[in-house]
Amino acid sequence: MSEVTRARVDAWTWAVRLFPTRSAAGAACKAGHVRVNGERAKPATMVVPGDEVHVRGGERERIVVVQRTVVKRVGAPVAVACYLDRSPAPPPKEHIPAGTRDRGAGRPTKRDRRLIERLRGH
Repeated sequence: MSEVTRARVDAWTWAVRLFPTRSAAGAACKAGHVRVNGERAKPATMVVPGDEVHVRGGERERIVVVQRTVVKRVGAPVAVACYLDRSPAPPPKEHIPAGTRDRGAGRPTKRDRRLIERLRGH
């Protein structure tokens, strides 16, 4: 594990597993989905310990504070030690029972299967 005092934001977010690939991290920076200390970050923006990084992706926003800077990808337990997560809790998922049938009702008909698949979102 190579530890440095400064690191590029695209390399750091990839190294601590906020993005699956370095190119995805760079693309997110170019698209404006990554902010460092409140300002839009280019892929080459440098981060140092103490910087606050906002990563918007998917359905939620991650807010992390840099604790250690690394440029090589590290394992998940080590990655968690490299930042302090200040992200808000994700909203609870709504549980919708999908296509339940009475016990002993037999096999579903073709019409029943289509309704069940529609309920499940297929």
